[in-house]
Amino acid sequence: MQQSTPRPTRTISPLCSALLATLTTLGSIGSAHAAQFRLPDFETVRLPNGLTLYLMERHEVPLISVRAVIKAGAVQDGKQAGLSNLTGDALLLGSRSHSKAEIDQAFDFRGARLSGGAGTETSTVQANFARQDSATLLPLLAEIIQQPGFDAAELAKLRKRKVQGLKQAKEAPRNVVNQYYRAMLFGATPYGQPAAGTVQSVSALTEQDVSQYYQHYYRPDNAAIIVVGDFDTAAMRAQLGELFGKWQASGPALPTPDYGRVQADRARVWLVNKPDAIETTFMIGGLGIARNDPDYVPLQVLNTIIGGRFTSWLNDELRVNSGLTYGARSEFATLSQTGTFAMSSFTALPKTADALALAHKTYQRLWTQGIDAATLESAKAYVKGQFPPRYETGEQLAGLLGEMYAAQVGRAQIDNFMHDVDSLTPQKAKQLVDTHFPRLKLQTVLIGKAEAIRATAASYGEVRELEISADGFQP
Repeated sequence: MQQSTPRPTRTISPLCSALLATLTTLGSIGSAHAAQFRLPDFETVRLPNGLTLYLMERHEVPLISVRAVIKAGAVQDGKQAGLSNLTGDALLLGSRSHSKAEIDQAFDFRGARLSGGAGTETSTVQANFARQDSATLLPLLAEIIQQPGFDAAELAKLRKRKVQGLKQAKEAPRNVVNQYYRAMLFGATPYGQPAAGTVQSVSALTEQDVSQYYQHYYRPDNAAIIVVGDFDTAAMRAQLGELFGKWQASGPALPTPDYGRVQADRARVWLVNKPDAIETTFMIGGLGIARNDPDYVPLQVLNTIIGGRFTSWLNDELRVNSGLTYGARSEFATLSQTGTFAMSSFTALPKTADALALAHKTYQRLWTQGIDAATLESAKAYVKGQFPPRYETGEQLAGLLGEMYAAQVGRAQIDNFMHDVDSLTPQKAKQLVDTHFPRLKLQTVLIGKAEAIRATAASYGEVRELEISADGFQP
C-alpha cells in the first residue's frame, strides 16, 4: 500500500504569532492617547524611474505590510467597463515565472496574506508577512506587479466568476443602489463607471484587453510602493531599488483628466423597477467633497450627527423611534477630484412614503434646528475616540499612506485631526452645513416595485424609470 507523505507539523505560523503579539501591544493605544495622535514618521523616496516609495519603520511586532498602489481604476475603463477590475484581480493569477498555485503556496505556507483588486481610481496589490519572510516573499510580490502572467485559462475562469457575480448582484438592491446613485450623479463621465463593469462589458473582455490595459497604466511613474513595519529603512530602500529599479515606463507621462462632476441642476428621481420587491431601497443626496478637501475632518464630525453612528439622527428617527427600517445612515463618499453625499436606508414597500418623508424631515433639521453645543461635543468625543484605532496596525497605516498618495492628501490632515475636531464650534458647524450639505435639488434613487411607489417618487423630483433587469446602471 502506498503511504502518503506526512505533512509538516506546525503549531502556529510566524505571522499569527506576531498578530497575537500585536493584540497585547495595542491595548495601550486608544482614546487615552487620542490628543497626542500623530502620523508616525516615514520616508518618501522617488526612484529614477519615477516610482514613489513610502517607508515607515515600526518595530512593535515583527511584521511587514507592503502595498502597491497604481493610479488605474474604473475611471480609465472607457467603453470597457470592468476592465480595470478584471486586470487588478488577474495580477494574482500568477507571474511569468511562477504559477498561481506556486505563489499561493509560498504565501500560505508562511502564514502570510496576499490580496489585490481595483476600485474607482486605483488598483492595489498588498501583502502582509513576518519580517523573517521578507527576503522570500517581497521578490515574489515584485514579480506579480511587474511580470504578471495573465494565464489564459485562469483569466477565463476569473471572468466567468465575475459575470456570475454581476448577474447575482441585482437580486439584492442594497448591493447595487450605490452604483445606480453614482451613475445618476455623474452620468456618462468616468466617475459614473461601475467599477465591476456590467454583464455585457465584462463578458466581452479578452486576454489582449487585459494585457494592453496593464501595459498602458501599470508603470513606475504611475505607482507607489508602501512598506510599513519591522525593517531597516536604508536596507529596505536598497532592496526595493534592486527589485523595482529596472521597471520602466514607455511613452510620455499619463495625463490626469477631469473625471466628472455631480449633475444636480434640478431635483431628480431614478426609479429602478424591481417587480418582485417587497422593500424599497433608497439613497438621497447630491454633491459632496474631495478626499483632500480642507473641511474633510470637521465634516466627519457633522456626518456622525446626521447618520454616521448608531445614535445618529437618521437612525434614531427611522429605526429606533418609528421602526420603519433596521438601519439608516449617511456618508460623504470622497474621490480624488470631487465626491458625493448621501443618506441611505430601506423600508417595507407600504412604508415607502413615510420613510422618505421622515428622512427628509430629519435631514432638514440641519437648517431648521441646527446643531447645539451638547450634540456637537458628543459627536466630537465619538470621532476622536474612533480615530486612533483606525491606524494602529501596519496594514492600516499602509492603506492610509496609499490613500494619501492617490488622493494627494498631506500629512497635516492626519496630524491636525484632533485639533480640527476640537476647534469645531456650533457657529463653524452652521457655516459648514450651509457650504457642503446639499439642501435643494436633491438627487434620489429608489429601487423597488415601481407600480406601488411611482406616485411617491414623483413628490421628490423629475422621475426617470429604469428596469433592474436591464444590463448595467445607466438608462
